[in-house]
Amino acid sequence: MAYLGWRSLGWPLIHDAPLFHYIGWLLTQGAVPYRDIFDVNMPGVYLLHWALVATVGASDVVWRLFDLAWLAGTCALVVGYLRPVAGWPAAAAGALLFALHHLAGGAWRAGQRDFLLCLLLLSGASGVARAWEGRGALQPLWWSGLALGAGMMIKPLAGLFWLGCAVAGALAARRAGRSPLAGAGAVLASGLVVPAAVLGWLGWRGGLGPFLWVLTGYVLPLYGHVGRVSVWQAIGWHRYGWAILGLLAALGAAGLAARLRPGFEIRRALAAMGVLYGVVHLAVQGKGWEYHQYPLMFFLCVLAATALGPEAFAAWRWPRVLPAPGRVAALGLLAALVVVLDAKGLDAMDPRWIGEKERRVSAVVRDLGPILRDPRAGVAAGRPVTVQVMDLTEGGIHALLRLGVRQPTRFIYDFHFSHDATDPRIRALRAEFVAGLEAVPPAAIVVFPYAWITTGYERLAALPEIRALLERAYTLAVEGDGYRIYAKRAGS
Repeated sequence: MAYLGWRSLGWPLIHDAPLFHYIGWLLTQGAVPYRDIFDVNMPGVYLLHWALVATVGASDVVWRLFDLAWLAGTCALVVGYLRPVAGWPAAAAGALLFALHHLAGGAWRAGQRDFLLCLLLLSGASGVARAWEGRGALQPLWWSGLALGAGMMIKPLAGLFWLGCAVAGALAARRAGRSPLAGAGAVLASGLVVPAAVLGWLGWRGGLGPFLWVLTGYVLPLYGHVGRVSVWQAIGWHRYGWAILGLLAALGAAGLAARLRPGFEIRRALAAMGVLYGVVHLAVQGKGWEYHQYPLMFFLCVLAATALGPEAFAAWRWPRVLPAPGRVAALGLLAALVVVLDAKGLDAMDPRWIGEKERRVSAVVRDLGPILRDPRAGVAAGRPVTVQVMDLTEGGIHALLRLGVRQPTRFIYDFHFSHDATDPRIRALRAEFVAGLEAVPPAAIVVFPYAWITTGYERLAALPEIRALLERAYTLAVEGDGYRIYAKRAGS
């Protein structure tokens, strides 16, 4: 793992992160999420990237250090959470196992939303555990709710874990002779603080209405069914690794079933609840993207570590010869899992596609430079030079981030124009896109062939309004490797 960590220091800003950095940069320019930026994520993601871009910049090094710092904080929390139930060695093993899983994913998983969520989920579980062990103390439950409320502003599915922790908080209060309503109320009430603050800010800036429309008018009825795959397909990477981790976690869960001891086992029970939540988290999103596995993998790592503790098998009602072989089996599974993750990490350390994408971003920046400086670009006097990209994660938005150039519309990608094409909501979005380009003609339109739902430049045939605009007012200025730049004709 140390080798993977060292090699990861050179990881670039790549894939999803440039999109959110760009949104963060737009916020520094006065833009409002959803009103001025069309995206399907929660506002907490934008605020996090806004804070990073505004304070320490958008460089590769800053992003790498942020990711490692968040990983270190998550691992420290894992150790603190597991130590009472599994001891120091097993707690450290659980933390290192998750760190290895994260590093084995490669540069594109750095700072992913589901990864960030893990720290907040375990913070919520830790607060409930402390309340349980502290004879129903309410203060840890307040902190638990705050953490889970922040998690819901990154991924709304965290609300399911929040509700589960509220039930556990009620049981902790009842166990201590308090009113269960006090325990549940502490988690539920504090869980609303961060969402109320974030959505209040959004409403103050004029973005709450557009946010609600994006959520109820696009995400839930339309985006939710696009590109869905089964849970089995979603766990496609190294199913051997999943099987090994699952067996190790099952041993930890078996220890919970055998030793329902007050004071300690609540931590193992909450980890088991986290595993169930992770399954739902993966299944509901249904896109098959590897980073959606994070909560499930995280809680499996936590639960698996309990199988390595000195007391994990002490109370099994089986012959005395079994506890020692059981622990040996757990250690053997751990060693096998480390080998699998190391192999995956070495394979993901320097993939060709990351180098190609970096080169593509640099090429787009280089090719756009002369076009943006050309006074014949046809941009109306008094208006800033803009560039529209039609892309997803192939580098177009990253190029605009480097150039510090805004788009004339709020659409940072265009895949949503290609599904449910007959739905009036999609038609309205397409009409808005075309109207925005007509109202503020950009100096250039950069088209990438990959757009998730459809691939190839032929996808423009399904967008006749855009194709007509390109034919009427633009000329193909650059035929790059994986992109085309259309420059505005002078006088158009």
